[in-house]
Amino acid sequence: MTEQQVVVAGAGPVGLWLAAELRLGGIAVTVVEPRTAVDPRSKALTVHPRTIEVLASRGAEAPFLAEGLRIPGGHFAMLGTRLDFRGLDTPYPFTLALPQARTEELLQERALRLGARVLRGHRVSGHTESADSVIVQVEGPDGPSALTARYLVGCDGARSTVRAAAGIDHPGTPSTVLGWLGDVTLDRPPHPGFSAFTLRGGVMVAPMPDGRFRVVGASPDGLTTEWPGDLTLDELRAKTVAVAGEDFGMRDPSWLSRFGNATRLASEYRRGRVLLAGDAAHQHFPAGGVGMNVGIQDAHNLGWKLVATLNGRAPEGLLDTYHAERHPVGVELAEHSRAQTALMTTFTPEGLDLRSLLSGMLATQPDFHRVLAERLTALSVAYPGSDPSAHPLTGTRVADPALLGNQGGLTPNTYLLLDLTPDGALGDGTTSDGAAAPGLTVRQVSPERLPAGWAGVRAALVRPDGHIAWAGTERDDAALLAAMNAAGRRWGCVPSPDDRPDRFHGLSPSGVRTAAVRLRKA
Repeated sequence: MTEQQVVVAGAGPVGLWLAAELRLGGIAVTVVEPRTAVDPRSKALTVHPRTIEVLASRGAEAPFLAEGLRIPGGHFAMLGTRLDFRGLDTPYPFTLALPQARTEELLQERALRLGARVLRGHRVSGHTESADSVIVQVEGPDGPSALTARYLVGCDGARSTVRAAAGIDHPGTPSTVLGWLGDVTLDRPPHPGFSAFTLRGGVMVAPMPDGRFRVVGASPDGLTTEWPGDLTLDELRAKTVAVAGEDFGMRDPSWLSRFGNATRLASEYRRGRVLLAGDAAHQHFPAGGVGMNVGIQDAHNLGWKLVATLNGRAPEGLLDTYHAERHPVGVELAEHSRAQTALMTTFTPEGLDLRSLLSGMLATQPDFHRVLAERLTALSVAYPGSDPSAHPLTGTRVADPALLGNQGGLTPNTYLLLDLTPDGALGDGTTSDGAAAPGLTVRQVSPERLPAGWAGVRAALVRPDGHIAWAGTERDDAALLAAMNAAGRRWGCVPSPDDRPDRFHGLSPSGVRTAAVRLRKA
């Protein structure tokens, strides 16, 4: 029996990103994966802007930017008007076309480099939970074994063994539609961003970094609950010709597949010492290429909370906020995936008119266009909490990398306090013994550089995942520092006076700063 703090079931992109986050926080983690090697068949092909931001927040974006094919937009339900990402509020206004297999290779290399243990050729078969630990049963080449951990995270896909063993409900709707795809060579590729939709079906062609193309679509004969057999190249060619009028010189497939529209969402992302992320938590039609991205963002939300919990710095209930914040994202994912499925499988004159109407609105209504683009890219995701008096920035992501500093300025162990006062009023608070606060860094930023929406903000506390925990507008420095300390105590990054009564002095009546913590300059 081997001990570690966290066991992650599944070495896909979600499990590997989570493992790296845990290692950055000093947490011992073992990843258990049935596959003996990375699967060369890549279900996911698209890395969206918010996911690139997540990678960049840990300084991990460079190889993805170097290898991915940049595409300045995306699609919603293969409508004729494509979504344009170039005007979005992000330093990465594009998607990256990068096969999931390569994404997994890059994330595995990083997780291993950081010290994660990855057991390939092993699968989680069950678990037993106690008050302070979970024993994970594992089947491997040498027979059964057990891993003891504080937490088990199921990143093991739509048929999650972890979810089933935990007894977590997975309600939703069964598959009624089968789409199809092929990764092929095209001798006569169409123009970039090509898609076509007729009464005979819909087809879209997306370039891949190695020069191949993904041809993906749906057709009326796919409106079925019966499995028609494996897709062949001849069938893919015939379906493409029926819609587009030609096959673009299609040959040499490396992968042919069908996929359904079953849509299900776990009722709980956490039950006791078991948590779920990625496809184990949410299953949907792969419309817009968002699935892997939402999963990585699940892991990004969960990782730092597990780190704080296991390192003894989490405020009460922090781990429960994982479900509270990410389950609504899963609800929205199911909603817009179902909506796109309806639009992509409506092979009637009325359906074509609806598509034409919506495509025209995308072309002429910039607000409508922007809302769909922000939802698809997850740039609109925010965690506002329940305090109605909180500043409107609370829960939103920090979009401007200049505010975060080099490599995002964040780690799973670290909150970032942005001091936006002209004279750095928050930069030299000290405890009586001069001790530095663990997990808190201050960065002074000129108020003249603030982005839109930050008017009047004099300080902001940024969570390890890049979302704003608190924003203060108090004009008096002493009141601002007091509000910051109160927010820091709520989030567990500033010691409570109850925890350290001999060291915590707050602010003196004269306004001289003798703050709760000594803040390290970034």
